[in-house]
Amino acid sequence: MRRRGYFTALAALIGVTSLVGCDVSSLAPRKTSVSPAARPAGLAPVPTATPAVRAPVQPSAASRELTEYYARVQNDLLVRGLLRTDGGGPDTIFTDTMLVRNFEQIALAEEYERGAGLKPSSGAASAVKKWTKPIRMVTEFGAGVPRDQITEDHGRVTRYAARLSRVTGHPIEMVTSGANFHVLFMSEDDKDTIAPRILQIVPDVNPSALQVFDNLPRSIHCLVVAFSDTPNGYDYGQAIAVVRSEHPDLLRRSCIHEEIAQGLGLGNDDPRARPSIFNDDDEFALLTEHDEMLLKILYDPRLKPGMTRAQARPVVIERASALVP
Repeated sequence: MRRRGYFTALAALIGVTSLVGCDVSSLAPRKTSVSPAARPAGLAPVPTATPAVRAPVQPSAASRELTEYYARVQNDLLVRGLLRTDGGGPDTIFTDTMLVRNFEQIALAEEYERGAGLKPSSGAASAVKKWTKPIRMVTEFGAGVPRDQITEDHGRVTRYAARLSRVTGHPIEMVTSGANFHVLFMSEDDKDTIAPRILQIVPDVNPSALQVFDNLPRSIHCLVVAFSDTPNGYDYGQAIAVVRSEHPDLLRRSCIHEEIAQGLGLGNDDPRARPSIFNDDDEFALLTEHDEMLLKILYDPRLKPGMTRAQARPVVIERASALVP
């Protein structure tokens, strides 16, 4: 998770166990006492080939105010030389030892205490968290999302998913049904539909978890929650990312890059990680080569969900040495 002056994102780690009462999120039918809510009006998956076209919806005053606010945020960051898109350079050299350290902090530590919502963790080491089943991704758009953003953002997610699949070697594809990774683009005017949609996707989600989505502060630009397939497990089976549509172009792209990558298992942030989007300082907007290396290490088949830092370390060191010239 990035905890920034302007940009806060809820890490995937929150959902591993803390958002689900029994931490079950497989694609198989669930036994649950919670009845799925009806699909909220105006919210539906967008086909991979032809995104839906709707009549334009005029944004509310609150949505327009957020649009202006986030434009100022992006402009301020750019003026200060942040939100870089160059991926780093001579000023961001890192070694294999640094890559190992960054991996252990970003992939093997918790941002929040499990089962405690947004309570920061103690920083103790956790375990490997990743997907072992194929990822089937879908984009969904709230009724308040500007029509011209739908095709654009769907295309961005599609291209990014293909890139992540190449980097990790893990199957990631866009689908029109049977998705297990939902990327929701929502406006301020759609906020009342977010929790019901999450409840529909994950019927046995802990009700207290839904409170996170009821009144998102504007400091939370985007977030992702991930759910494991087994109680208190580390093997992801479902993930939901939420991106505010009021963001200007670069901030929205930054949200897509960070939240989806966090939903793959890079759930923490570290101030020393550079060049990286997994850092609270906003220096980089988009996934860097350094971050691709973190994903390559995480999706080495020898690293299994639930492995401790000590168990994973020999593989991490070997892979980092091979990746950094």
